[in-house]
Amino acid sequence: MADDDYMALLNRAKEVLPETIENHERFELPELDILQEGKTTVFRNFIDVTDKLRRDPQHLLQFLLRELGTPGNVEGRRAVFKAKISTSSINEKISVYTETYVICSECGLPDTKMVKEDRTLILECEACGARRSINVRKASKSDAQNVLRVGDTVDILISEVGKKGDGVGKHLDYAVVVPGSTKGNTVHIKITNISGKTAFGMITVERSDK
Repeated sequence: MADDDYMALLNRAKEVLPETIENHERFELPELDILQEGKTTVFRNFIDVTDKLRRDPQHLLQFLLRELGTPGNVEGRRAVFKAKISTSSINEKISVYTETYVICSECGLPDTKMVKEDRTLILECEACGARRSINVRKASKSDAQNVLRVGDTVDILISEVGKKGDGVGKHLDYAVVVPGSTKGNTVHIKITNISGKTAFGMITVERSDK
C-alpha cells in the first residue's frame, strides 16, 4: 500500500473516532431538598440521593441517624428526622458517607459496590478494579459521653431565665431550655429536641435547691 493511501485511510479513521473514548462526568448529587416541619426535619428527595449513590436507603439512613444523633425513618421517597437539623449538617454527613462508602480512592469514580469478605466490608470499583477495605470511624467512648440525644434523661440546674421566660441550664456543651422551670431549681428532664448546641427538655421531676 502506498504511503499516500495509508495516510488517507488513517485520516478517515481519525475523523470517525469520538473526540474522547471515555467521558466521565463530574459526580454530583442532587441538591438536597430539606424542609422543617415543626420539630421535625424532612429530607424530601432522600431516595433520589440514594439512587444516585446506588446504595440501600436503609444503609444511608442508619448512617445519618447515628451521625446526627436523632431518631428517624423513611416515608415513601423521603426521610424524616425527629429533630431540627440544618441542611448544611445533613450535607456534611452525606459527603462523609460518599467518601467512605461510594467513591473509589484510586480513580475517584462512584462506580463501586460493597462486598463483604469474612467480617470485612470491601469497596470494589467496577471502573478500574481497585479494592479497599471500608474503614468506618467509630465514636470513642468519650465522644459518646459528650453527645446529647433526643430521648436522653438528665438532671439540669436552671441557672438563668431566657427572654421568653423559660429556664435555661447547661449540660455538656449544650444550652438546655426547659419551659416551666424555675431559676435555682434542679430539674430531671427528658430531651425532646436538639438544634445545634441548643437542646429542649420536658420536666419529669423538679426539686428546689434554694
